Amino acid sequence: MVSTVLVANRGEIACRILRACSEAGLNSVAIYANNDKESMFVELATKSVELVGETIGETYLDQQQILDIAAKHGADAIHPGFGFLSERADFAKAVLEAGLTWIGPSPLAIEMMGDKMTARKTMKAAGVPVIPGEEIDFEDETKMIEAIVQASSRVGYPLLLKASSGGGGKGMRKVESPDKLVESIKGARREAIAAFGDGRVYIERMLTGSKHVEIQVLADTHGRVIHLGERECSVQRRHQKVFEESPCPVMTTDLREKMGQAAVMAAKAVDYEGAGTVEFLLDSTGEFFFLEMNTRIQVEHPVTEMVTGIDLVREQLRIAAGKPMSCGQLMMRGHAIEVRLYAEDASNNFLPAIGPLAVFRPPTGPGIRLDTGVREGDMVTPNYDPMLAKLIVWAPSRAEALQRMRRALDDFVVLGTTTNLRFLRELCDHEDVVSGATDTTMIERIWPNGWSPQFSSEILNAALMVAGVSESAGLHTVQATQSSADDGPLSPFQSLTRRYP
Repeated sequence: MVSTVLVANRGEIACRILRACSEAGLNSVAIYANNDKESMFVELATKSVELVGETIGETYLDQQQILDIAAKHGADAIHPGFGFLSERADFAKAVLEAGLTWIGPSPLAIEMMGDKMTARKTMKAAGVPVIPGEEIDFEDETKMIEAIVQASSRVGYPLLLKASSGGGGKGMRKVESPDKLVESIKGARREAIAAFGDGRVYIERMLTGSKHVEIQVLADTHGRVIHLGERECSVQRRHQKVFEESPCPVMTTDLREKMGQAAVMAAKAVDYEGAGTVEFLLDSTGEFFFLEMNTRIQVEHPVTEMVTGIDLVREQLRIAAGKPMSCGQLMMRGHAIEVRLYAEDASNNFLPAIGPLAVFRPPTGPGIRLDTGVREGDMVTPNYDPMLAKLIVWAPSRAEALQRMRRALDDFVVLGTTTNLRFLRELCDHEDVVSGATDTTMIERIWPNGWSPQFSSEILNAALMVAGVSESAGLHTVQATQSSADDGPLSPFQSLTRRYP
């Protein structure tokens, strides 16, 4: 039985989980670093506890400190969200050994799917199609280089080098020709060691022009394993997704069934429990190949929720408590699109940006959802991932969903820091997105020298007018909340310790 959930995360996903706990009638404990003490998620929990330490390693990655807080404050379950400790088998094991409920799959499943080479071997044995390639299980650099060089002639060019413990594009290198191979192996190995403490690198054929399609799976402790349809996540920059949708524009009923069953087979092969995602590459012929399995809730899970009506986080809580999942037969309705709003300069190689959210006015209206961990007045710092929010829309058809997303992005106002809003808006008008002809190379193919905005004189003049009016109205500064009774009565527009102009 679960009564109190400690959320071992921060930001947007912490807010998402804490709200789900509240709706499920569960108490919650938030943990936060000192530089997060005024963040929204801190105020959404039943109880919030400050972590001791300065760095991420000393705070959100400090397993023992998190377990001690759980014990001290009566938490009987831990939800890791995504990122941080969410795919650390050793942490999941430590949670279970402490007598707590781990809201996720078993440590063994995390370990098997977290090691990409082990995952490939497991999928092959389960009959799930994998990308042509070879597993190179050497940690010694010299032996690794020799083995990969030999394998490259069998796999063929272009090829991909991948870190065995990799994720998020780290430890990955694209190699077009043999003369770049050795240098790329060394670079991938260095990056893999720095990011994961594991320098093993393996080799795969690079499938060009493919779509990135993933299947949401759900498995409970009563023997039921199902899939909840697909998400297409082909539009990526630096191997990070920025535009996701469900259903996939080229999906057929037959193909969905085949990919869904392959995903279910993958989950069963590791005795999976909870919510997970099996990622595939889909080529133009309709062939698909296993890419990886994410043993956690995905950033893009809202698009599945919007088309199925299933609250995936609530299902995670149910399953962890030993209850059967509440989902019936798969029914997908309408079309959902998600874009990721980042504090970054899309015109400068998507470099992160910092600054105050002097104005943060999200769009509203039918079929619009915003998942965020920030609010107006917050400061964007370089301490964490620069994602500010996920904007999700739903409509009866894909064309209507695209139009709704265009309107929502047009209505979204963020002042004080640089964001990728304009880039996202331009994406929605691009012919490849409109036609559904997206693939994983789209951004680098369309903008090989980097994206840059196309400003008309009218837009420039309007931008100058907005900036001038904002400064005159004082919207370029962060408003302070009242600190004493002498300042007058509290504003009716004050919410969660923030005052909204």
